[in-house]
Amino acid sequence: MIAAYAWPAWLTPELRTGILQCLIAGLAALFVMFLARKQAPGLLREIPWAEFRGLLQIVVVGLILAWLLHGPRWTSILVLTAMTIAAASIVRQRARKFPRAFTLALAGIAAGAGSILCLMALTGVTPVKIAILIPVGSMVIANTMNTQALFLDRLHGEVAAHKGEIESALSLGASAQTALTPYRAAAFRASLIPALNNMRSLGIVWIPGIMAGMVLSGSSPIYAALYQFVVIATIFAAAALTCLVTSRLVLRRLFSSYDQLMLRS
Repeated sequence: MIAAYAWPAWLTPELRTGILQCLIAGLAALFVMFLARKQAPGLLREIPWAEFRGLLQIVVVGLILAWLLHGPRWTSILVLTAMTIAAASIVRQRARKFPRAFTLALAGIAAGAGSILCLMALTGVTPVKIAILIPVGSMVIANTMNTQALFLDRLHGEVAAHKGEIESALSLGASAQTALTPYRAAAFRASLIPALNNMRSLGIVWIPGIMAGMVLSGSSPIYAALYQFVVIATIFAAAALTCLVTSRLVLRRLFSSYDQLMLRS
């Protein structure tokens, strides 16, 4: 009689279930992008690496968090700083047509996410505990990263599509800031649509994970709902501030000191 296969001791039934779930979810994403390959040429090639990288990163972060929970509080600052640098690096890949895109992204995210998180921590809204500060901080940084990437991508598209109008305004004596204002405003509004929709749909279209986790851990459902709003409002404030700072800094990435448009094709 053939003996039953013995799984390694560390591969618990829970882990085996998680691996299977990840496999199914990853294949579903690949299948959808395969169907949409003609609408998004080249994107299909990015998905396998993005999935592998995301899975590896979140597993490593889980292991680090398990270790950090027993460490001093100041280590959370190092983790959030590393997340900010990584977020800026990802934005740089999406905004390569802007000169010095990494420093632009880093300054925007640090100013937006960093200042709002500091405000929340100093006022006691976000407890300075590793188990809370790092997860909340990571959500804030990730959303500011996405918002900033959307802003820069939309701004580049607006400027490229209206290059003639901008140069005409400059030739008539308008400043670079004046010539860019309507297109920067359009990019600003468009980039904040996801964050604004999240706030508008809170509790109606979706129930975020923090609220569900707090309820399951025994917290009052009302308090869980209130704190979930705090997190969503914090994310929106950080994203809006990041875009605001970026919109100011990007001016000298697009124009020379003589107000000449320097957009790269």
